[in-house]
Amino acid sequence: MPTRVEVDIQIDRPTDEVFAYLSNFENNPRWQKGMDTCTITSDGEFGVGSTYDQVAHMANRQVLSSFKVIDYQPGRRVKATTTTSSFPITFTRVVDPHEGGSRVRAIIEGDATGFFKLLSPIINVMVRRSIGADYERLKHLLENQPD
Repeated sequence: MPTRVEVDIQIDRPTDEVFAYLSNFENNPRWQKGMDTCTITSDGEFGVGSTYDQVAHMANRQVLSSFKVIDYQPGRRVKATTTTSSFPITFTRVVDPHEGGSRVRAIIEGDATGFFKLLSPIINVMVRRSIGADYERLKHLLENQPD
């Protein structure tokens, strides 16, 4: 059963600051619960083709994933997809100016395999709750940083 989660949240920080934080995937463990590590694996300037590995845990299982950036519009949009994972996903993060701050929209699409596919209905509920809470955590983190 495929999963699609959309998040739309206002963050009271400048768009360039929010996008810089969101597009640096090594920040993911700071605001995404269940994310253990995230390491950029490609050299050179960040953009389409950049890669990273992450280690997360879900349902008491470790999830090792490799990602590749497939769309990048500096300051506005980043999209990446798994190249290897037991929980394949594609996500898009878009940051737009909104009422003196930033509007962050995220779309996460995935389709579990193996062990996670067996638990698909339960996993879908867990993923939806977790992602919503993650973006609330991101909002709190960024809005409470010193200027």
